[in-house]
Amino acid sequence: MTPAEQFALQRYYTGDDLVLTGGQPDCERQVAFFLPEYMEPESFDPTEHIRALRFEAHFGMPGHRDYLGAAMGLGIARASLGDIRLFDEVAYVFCLSAVEPLLLEELKKVGRVSVTASACTLSDVPRPVVHVKTITFTVKSLRLDAVTGALFGLSRTAAAELIRLGAASLNYAVCDRTDAPVREGDVISLRGHGKGRLRSIGGRSKKDRLFAEAEVYL
Repeated sequence: MTPAEQFALQRYYTGDDLVLTGGQPDCERQVAFFLPEYMEPESFDPTEHIRALRFEAHFGMPGHRDYLGAAMGLGIARASLGDIRLFDEVAYVFCLSAVEPLLLEELKKVGRVSVTASACTLSDVPRPVVHVKTITFTVKSLRLDAVTGALFGLSRTAAAELIRLGAASLNYAVCDRTDAPVREGDVISLRGHGKGRLRSIGGRSKKDRLFAEAEVYL
């Protein structure tokens, strides 16, 4: 599932039997598992369903689209593939266990570059380094235009205009409603300005404005 699909599912599905995982906690693309009554989320083992493959490129550094295109060229659906992480000549691909044999046996070339595939454990996949800065601000209300402006150092009017033009995404889905409500944990992206996540909301100032804390991705 894409991040947008995950947010939508979590917002409207209230059952406690749902587990979302892509193989590691910080994977963007994740699989939704609905557990049987006898299983607790803590006992769920993602290694039974999700695999990780390591591809080493020879004399080249294929990109994300190259690996995705090569895998889909084998007839593998996008929904069977998770995150693809690139580290120079080495790429790690998360996938469903059902397509692991095909990728291992048949994916020998990515673009014009030959690659060698091998299986690895989920925990062996290097985690990407994410740089963020924490900011605090106050807003009059938790509307998308107000929070977006505060996140990216814009006036509310300027933020509202960009939102109406379709430049903003709320939880990875384009949103052109300036008055869309924003909640703790929501992710906001603004084309040309970056991405941020509202971490917490608490208390009010003497001018009756809400205190908020967010992280902005660098």
